[in-house]
Amino acid sequence: MPNSFGTLFTITTWGESHGAAIGVVIDGCPPGLPITAAEIQIELDRRRPGQSDIVTPRKEADAVEILSGTYEGRTTGTPISLVVRNTDQRPAAYDEMKDKYRPSHADFTYEAKYGLRDPRGGGRSSARETIGRVAAGAIARKILATRGVELRAFITRIHDVAIPADALAPDALPTLAAIEATPVRCPHPATAVAMIERIKAVRSEGDSVGGVIQCRVRGLPAGLGEPVFDRLEADLAKAMLSLPATKGFEIGSGFAGTLLRGSEHNDAFTVRDGRVRTATNHSGGVQGGISNGEDLVFNVAFKPTATILQKQQTVDTHGQPAELMGKGRHDPCVVPRAVPIVEAMAALVLLDHWMRHAAQNQTFTF
Repeated sequence: MPNSFGTLFTITTWGESHGAAIGVVIDGCPPGLPITAAEIQIELDRRRPGQSDIVTPRKEADAVEILSGTYEGRTTGTPISLVVRNTDQRPAAYDEMKDKYRPSHADFTYEAKYGLRDPRGGGRSSARETIGRVAAGAIARKILATRGVELRAFITRIHDVAIPADALAPDALPTLAAIEATPVRCPHPATAVAMIERIKAVRSEGDSVGGVIQCRVRGLPAGLGEPVFDRLEADLAKAMLSLPATKGFEIGSGFAGTLLRGSEHNDAFTVRDGRVRTATNHSGGVQGGISNGEDLVFNVAFKPTATILQKQQTVDTHGQPAELMGKGRHDPCVVPRAVPIVEAMAALVLLDHWMRHAAQNQTFTF
């Protein structure tokens, strides 16, 4: 289904940016997991608008309610339904967009596909849809944590401001405190300051910028993923490129690996602490579509926010030339708020693959 994701641990998101509410239904969650709305709220607070002066000022508490699937604070194995009410709606800010296509938005393509569209903040194409993903990801992440998995995403680049290549060791896992120390969620303090300055500068010009998020996962066992179509990196790529504003995905050495020779790029096997390891991690933790037990490392590229407070040329729904200036409350850079969304989608993919692996290889023994 087009609004669902996952094979065994599945989610279905629903709702629009300026509708009554946003939500998600989670199916396949194992029973007995202790979970509260407060735990889910921690991740939603990292994603919500209005949390700093470099993001959209829309005032939403994004308070989550658990409608089903738990009893006395534990999951029951039945579908979990979560809802977040929209409280700061201003659909009138989009009246002009009813008849004009916003450059680089989904207005034209949605109308081409469905024959109509919801112009209020983009409807389902709005990044507000990701509330459901983050809420579900909080549950997936807690399950993974019970298995010793640590997952961290952080910003490595905003526009042309990037963390120095030697600033983070290849096997380092930044702490949550270091990532959350600044609103830009970059664990390198000096670079974070420069990133914030860049975002504020482009915002003052009514413009926007994009950037890159890196995600690192530690504690995965070897063996997760399928060898052909549902390779672990393929499902991660699908998950990340399903996020609004994403334009690129790479794992391990990525495109930079094309500059190396095989003798430089190959990850030699060795034995450390009594188990098979690799001396380097150019593969990013995945070989042959299957996790190899090393840290999972991948990058996601986000384009500049499409809505800018400058006049732009476009056409209207009748195909006539028109002029349009962005209105409403928008992020001059979506990347800081996308960090918990990347983590959520990674957690959903990894848990789903772990459950699939267990179903095939651990349920039946001969």
